[in-house]
Amino acid sequence: MAGRGPSRQELIRRRRQSGFVGRQGELAAFRDTLRQAPEEAAQFLFHIHGPAGVGKSTLVRQMEGAAREQQGITAYVDESAADVVEAMEAISTQFAQQGLALKSFDKLLATYRQRRHEADSGAAGAGAATESMAGAADGVVTGPVPPASSPASVVASQVGLVGLGMIPGVGAFAGAVDPNQVAAGADRLKALLSARFRSHDDVQIVLSPLKVLTPAFLQDLAEVAQRRPWVVLFFDTYERIGPLLDIWLRDVLVSDLYGELPANVLVVLAGQSRLETRCWADHLDLVTSLPLEVFTEAEAHQLLAAKGITDKRRAEVILQLSGRLPVLVSTLAEARPTSVEEIGDPSGTAVERFLKWETDPARRAAALACALPQEVDEDIYRAAVDEAAAELFGWLRTLPFVTDRASRCRYHDVVRTAMLRLQRRQSPSQWSQQHTSLADTFQGWRLRLEEHTPPKDGWWDDERWRDYRRQETYHRLCADPHAALPDALRECLDAYDHGIATLRRWAQTLDRAGHDGSAIPVSSWGRQLLTALEEQNQPGVTVLTHLLTRGQLDAQGRAFALVLRGRDHRNADRNEQALADYNLALTLDPEAARAAYGRGVTYYDLDRYDDALADFNRAIELNPDDALAIAVRGVTYSLMDRHDDALADLNHAIELNPDHAWTITSRGRTYYEVDRYDDALADFNRALELNPDYTWAITIRGQANRFTGRYDDALADFNRAIELNPDHAWTIAARGMTYYDVDRYDDALADFNRAIELNPDYAQALAARGATNRLMYRYDDALADLNRAIELNPDYAWAIAIRGAAYYGVDHYDDALADFNRALELNPDYAWAIAIRGAAYYGVDHYDDALADLNRAIELNPRNGWAHYKKALVLHSMAHPDQTLCLTRAIELFTHDAADPSPQKALNGKGNLVTAYCAIQRWDDAGRYLADFISSGPIRGQIKAVLADLDELVQAIASAEEHVSPLLRRLENALAAAP
Repeated sequence: MAGRGPSRQELIRRRRQSGFVGRQGELAAFRDTLRQAPEEAAQFLFHIHGPAGVGKSTLVRQMEGAAREQQGITAYVDESAADVVEAMEAISTQFAQQGLALKSFDKLLATYRQRRHEADSGAAGAGAATESMAGAADGVVTGPVPPASSPASVVASQVGLVGLGMIPGVGAFAGAVDPNQVAAGADRLKALLSARFRSHDDVQIVLSPLKVLTPAFLQDLAEVAQRRPWVVLFFDTYERIGPLLDIWLRDVLVSDLYGELPANVLVVLAGQSRLETRCWADHLDLVTSLPLEVFTEAEAHQLLAAKGITDKRRAEVILQLSGRLPVLVSTLAEARPTSVEEIGDPSGTAVERFLKWETDPARRAAALACALPQEVDEDIYRAAVDEAAAELFGWLRTLPFVTDRASRCRYHDVVRTAMLRLQRRQSPSQWSQQHTSLADTFQGWRLRLEEHTPPKDGWWDDERWRDYRRQETYHRLCADPHAALPDALRECLDAYDHGIATLRRWAQTLDRAGHDGSAIPVSSWGRQLLTALEEQNQPGVTVLTHLLTRGQLDAQGRAFALVLRGRDHRNADRNEQALADYNLALTLDPEAARAAYGRGVTYYDLDRYDDALADFNRAIELNPDDALAIAVRGVTYSLMDRHDDALADLNHAIELNPDHAWTITSRGRTYYEVDRYDDALADFNRALELNPDYTWAITIRGQANRFTGRYDDALADFNRAIELNPDHAWTIAARGMTYYDVDRYDDALADFNRAIELNPDYAQALAARGATNRLMYRYDDALADLNRAIELNPDYAWAIAIRGAAYYGVDHYDDALADFNRALELNPDYAWAIAIRGAAYYGVDHYDDALADLNRAIELNPRNGWAHYKKALVLHSMAHPDQTLCLTRAIELFTHDAADPSPQKALNGKGNLVTAYCAIQRWDDAGRYLADFISSGPIRGQIKAVLADLDELVQAIASAEEHVSPLLRRLENALAAAP
């Protein structure tokens, strides 16, 4: 059986290679490098540059063939790659076609695509926990409203994030960027992503795709390089893709930022411009510059001779028409005029002469018709040409000005531009008709796609659909720019809603259509949008402002633009500007559900819950099955303590979307608020079953475990959450509070220190550190932290009450009482503050006030043994007979604590029993519990607390001193021996 013959592409390549003339010196320099050992080759980065039509792409193809002759593996990247990730993907795809797949990179790329899709769609749930400890003593972490846009757009709409590798495809020198804005945007994006994904790695791959993908790409590239003598990467049309790739490519080639590049990797750049000096200035000595100009006369005559044109008169006409521009010399020679008579009048352009010399009218018409599409495959070809030329696609692909890549053909820009100009000039009406016909063709293909089930998140997520829509837009702009421009600008809003990269492609389409159709308003819009995307600190807002100001949008289009800009303002915490945009959007289009939702979320962010509810109600009225809006309204009800309404909404939202982890976690939080702990934990567990490493769910479950006394479980959850997101200050502080609860003060301080290091103005962590220092009798440190926390948040009741307790600890009773009064003004039912204010009143002999406070504290929390004990001391000072009853109740509660499964709570109970039994003068019991207390290994703070209580008892009951003194000595010895 005969072997399989060469492909059509291979035959075309052979034909062109055999007929290649000129540029021999440049090609020879490249071949010389291929003949050397990689470690000896000084040249590894070639830069071909020169004006359009001088043969850069042709030379690239020759170099590619030379590399493959040496058993090398090659890849070609051009302007079809919209960013660095797509460039790496193109290389990987071509390597796989040559039998050497980049498997690890491909797997990681698939993960990136999936995680990016999840981030854009919100499929993984809402954002991270807010930076609030909700009073630190009794709060539970709250998750923010899911963003009205993808997390990626939160930052992409604000800053280019130049150089961070966070949003692939942003130019290296895209204008001045405020570094503070970049940092703030990066932090916000990280916070939004940190709770969505299964691991810190998933956050990083969306946050910084280049930093994650490039090392894997280089590792796989190194494996390929071990199996082939040379790996050659070609980057064509570099004047267009250079701004997107420059920084990344430079770092890959000359630094070890992403890893090492094998020595047998060569890179060839080809473009009209010289390399960007600001990027490459320090490395130009590594670049082998290959400048190209028009053919010399000798080179031009050599090419003509190779095509069979040796007649001097014919050659002179061709050289005159072509200006010795290689693409035109080759194009004219291809027609092979056989006589001077065929040449005729040498006036006109080279392309016009080429078409005149083509004797087959079907071919001539096909060549012109196929210049109209931006690129051509066989389907597009058949749609563009007359029936007589339907079978000539193979011929078209052989033409010297046609480049065949990835199953689609493109005309050389010089030839295509001339052919388009010729057709516009000869018959404007036919020009319009042909473009309209092509637009209708792409529309038909798009509509046929729409007959099928749309993707989950709409047709804009379908790559084929987007391509059809974009090509349709291009041809309508060419056919009738005045009529089509408003619709094209309106499409830019949908494109931006899909993402910055999609909007960039639409802006490029406007630019190209305006240039090709000689429509200045269209090309002007394309350039404006591209400039905004590449040079502004806030590209999204700038683009939308341009469109709103001069974009000829109708009322609904203006409303949509305002919704998108309002979203961007809200994501950047510019809430007043967001509200202004949403208000105007709803004025223009009262039926705009997204405007109502977005304004509601903005009100939510501003704690204006009544206004938020009104907008969520309207959004749900307009779209009754909007599960997200229903869920967010439920969360708003929860924050307003309307828990029944909250649960009704959250239940409904979960019915509509049973596997939405954020909604399930939010319902769990609401269950927690109404003390339905089993239901709460069931929801947290379900959310984590759906997403095992969902940081927010882990964190809030940890908080629930903490407040229900399951400290070991709480610590396990916080440890896991911190493992997933090591720099999340709230979670670290929450773990610190758990250590605080179990009297592991050194561990607590370590966490609070770390949280404050991450966020120096973190009032809750400062207050918690102050509270810990108070319990460790470091009153100066405690007061410094608490003063700072209250300075940051003057109405922070918990911090104010703890500062009062610190003042109480150093006998500053007036300051203590002032703080307790302020804390209770802010929170009248704050039982702990009421109890300790009662103790302070007792310290200044205000027994009636003390008794009133302690009674109120016991009413609020009847199981507060400490309040019962303090009340007994007050009653003793008032010679009231109920003191024994109070002591008995205190001992009962302390005994219950001493039997608690929590070692720390049990230890505190034992210490309190020592003091209570001394107060009731049951000395043997006091001694027995003291021995148990000391043998249980109390920390220094716990020992000091019992010492302070016994000292206070001796002051209150002088007759107890004789029996208490031995106990005090034993405690002092234990304190001296404590670590």
